[in-house]
Amino acid sequence: MYLLYSAALAAALIVGLPYWLFRMLRHGKYQEGLRERLGWVPARLAAKSAQPTIWVHAVSVGEVLAISGLVEQMCRRLGGHRIVISTTTSTGQKLARQRFGDEVFYFPLDFAFAIRPYLRALRPELIVLAETEFWPNFLRLAKGSGAQVAVVNARISDRSLTGYLRMSHWLAPMLRNISLFLAQTHTDAERLRAIGVAGEKIQVIGNLKFDASPPEAAPIMASLRATFEQSAAGPVLVCGSTVDGEEPIVMQAFVNVLASHPRAVMILAPRHPERFAAVGQLLEKLGIRYWKRSLWSGENIAGGVLLVDTIGELASLYALADVAFIGGSLVPRGGHNILEAAQHGAAIIVGNHTENFRDMIQLFQARDAVRVTGPAEFPLILMELLSNDSQRHALGRRAFETLRSQTGATQRTLEALEKLLSQTTSGGSPVGVPTSPVPKR
Repeated sequence: MYLLYSAALAAALIVGLPYWLFRMLRHGKYQEGLRERLGWVPARLAAKSAQPTIWVHAVSVGEVLAISGLVEQMCRRLGGHRIVISTTTSTGQKLARQRFGDEVFYFPLDFAFAIRPYLRALRPELIVLAETEFWPNFLRLAKGSGAQVAVVNARISDRSLTGYLRMSHWLAPMLRNISLFLAQTHTDAERLRAIGVAGEKIQVIGNLKFDASPPEAAPIMASLRATFEQSAAGPVLVCGSTVDGEEPIVMQAFVNVLASHPRAVMILAPRHPERFAAVGQLLEKLGIRYWKRSLWSGENIAGGVLLVDTIGELASLYALADVAFIGGSLVPRGGHNILEAAQHGAAIIVGNHTENFRDMIQLFQARDAVRVTGPAEFPLILMELLSNDSQRHALGRRAFETLRSQTGATQRTLEALEKLLSQTTSGGSPVGVPTSPVPKR
């Protein structure tokens, strides 16, 4: 089975080589960390350590943010262990290095020749995977190396479930290499069982993202606040993680806002860096004044758009929002995380495509802490919130209170991992129940 999978993966990479090369040359993607992805262990990691190692893998920015508090707690509580962190994307790598320093590297491709050097160099006692990173060769080799493997913040999205069920006869043996699944919700736990995970390996812990600490203020924040105050700019609409097809909708809504609020400001942060230029061209075409964040130097932007063409600043920019729209939701892309906006008590709007954050959105809806709308109604909902201060402030306050009510997953996750480590040392079975209950929703 694994030989067939490796052959298929190699064939897919060969067939897709022209595409990958184009992306590398055109957008600079995948170049950074290529050697690490191919199995060259960086010298900073290869240095021998007397401490046992815990390897934590977080795919991209969202997962890095989710596990940051957990890693910090692991460093405090498991001080006798060396903790290393891998990511898949360059944006995740940048954030992880900012937070965790030199013990960060790119996750290897799922080939034995790329994986084995890391297992030999690090000799991990425990491997922690964030959410659902099921790489067949990696899981097999990790288990074979003697490491215990745990999946934290585990979730199975609506989109993923169909494919997993279709492959469950093949997936189930691979998942047996994982010792422990710490699921976000009972629905996720049921879906894990449906795809072949043994029930005794699953615990419902909650969502680590509810415990994420607010980010440090981006360097631009002080300048923006001062500019807004001096120019009496506002209200401020932050549109974060927008995707193709959404910008025309939010821009037209902003034009409508300007008719009633001529000094309004939109802070627009497209999800993918390669789209920054295209979004700028669209703003020009629509005749909307805008400034690129990378070139902005304190100009008055009242009545215009600040196009965030940088990485890593969006989370703190939500602190400026009177209203926050979270993208990937007005078109069928599954939505993005709303918690960064909720941390700042912003009034939040999402579209009606939020399958990737199904339980989170349902929780916030049940507590009247988010507005869910289709494209046609989006401008009306936006104007309603901007025109009613008390309604807007109450919506933002409920969002913050809802977030705070769901904290505690980090502590429960840490306790489960400590138990797994102790059972690994004693040779026990890595199963059990959480020591603390998951908050009721």
